[in-house]
Parts: sequence; structure tokens; C-alpha cells
Amino acid sequence: MSKPDELLTDVAALVESGHSNKMSLTVVAGGAVITGRLAPESVWRQRVSEVLADSAQLSEFSAAFTGTARKEGTPTHLHFHVARILQGAVGIPETGGMYRVAIEDVSAWTMGDFSYSDH
Repeated sequence: MSKPDELLTDVAALVESGHSNKMSLTVVAGGAVITGRLAPESVWRQRVSEVLADSAQLSEFSAAFTGTARKEGTPTHLHFHVARILQGAVGIPETGGMYRVAIEDVSAWTMGDFSYSDH
């Protein structure tokens, strides 16, 4: 989107202010369909940092995510927790991932997450 959707920005702001990761959302960004739960940026950063810290090969990158999350102004990104990229009838990765999507890159969205089947 050349101008971010104000309603989607409002939803992101509510997630940030409520510090909740219960809001399910599905977006289309760059042709990819991403579905999962939104998390506040600070929660998302903390979880990514923990995952990296536990990795023998990537632990040095953990510190990059421990910085202060954006506190002021309108949110510019969606932070997905337990999210999947949908491809056909499969969600990738199966266990869910941590995705950061620029709100201005979202071309379509809907409340809720799409289910998928491994069959």
C-alpha cells in the first residue's frame, strides 16, 4: 500500500498498548499470505532474542533484539508470533515462526487466522 491502512494501523496500536498476543490476523504482503497472532514489538523482540541466545551458531545476534522497542508514534510494523506462511494447503513452518511485516507492505488483510491442512 502506498499509504498504510489506518484501520490496520489502529489494530496494531491496540496490540501494542494492550501488550497482548491474542489478536489473530492474516495479511497478504509481497504476494505471501501470512497468518498468525500479533504480538507487541517488545514481546516479539524478547522472544526472538531468547531463540537466538539458545542457538550455538546464532547467539551473537541475540543482542540486536534486546534494544528498546519503538514506543512513540504510530506503529510501522506488525509483529507476528506463532505465524505461518501459507502455501497451498500447507503452513510453513509447521511450528510457527516470528515474522515482522511493514504495515505499508500489506495489500490485504482480515481478522482471524486461516487454518490449513497437512493432509
